[in-house]
Amino acid sequence: MNNQQIVSLLNDLLQITNDRIEGFSKVEGKVWEMYPDIKDEYDRMISQSKIMKNELINLITEKNGNPDDSTSIAGAFHRIWIDVKNSFTIGTVEDSTLENVIFGEKAAVEAYQKALQSGNLDQKSAKTVSDQLHHLKESYQEFKKIEEYKKNE
Repeated sequence: MNNQQIVSLLNDLLQITNDRIEGFSKVEGKVWEMYPDIKDEYDRMISQSKIMKNELINLITEKNGNPDDSTSIAGAFHRIWIDVKNSFTIGTVEDSTLENVIFGEKAAVEAYQKALQSGNLDQKSAKTVSDQLHHLKESYQEFKKIEEYKKNE
């Protein structure tokens, strides 16, 4: 494994993290009116995403790489799809938004798992990515609990 491979992989994860931050910003206000009790958890996830972003940027910089501090094309298409889908949603926008958050969190978990399994990370990067994966899994499970709670209302 060389620094270029590591930097490339870390930049992919940085874009995914930026996609999360961008996606979370689109959710604000849509869900809080119906589910104000999850606002604190959501705010914690946004803060955690920003910490994750900074950790990835630091790792990339330490490896003499240039952080690609943008969102991914796939993430942009997903956000556009969400907007289109929400304009035709039967049911509530809040329910559709929650489904989209869960989809995005699951995709992030899968990307992080794939990055760890690739074997293309050095020990320090793998530790950071593993820690971040733990936070992503917690976030995913939290949103899944909210979805289950809503189904039982």
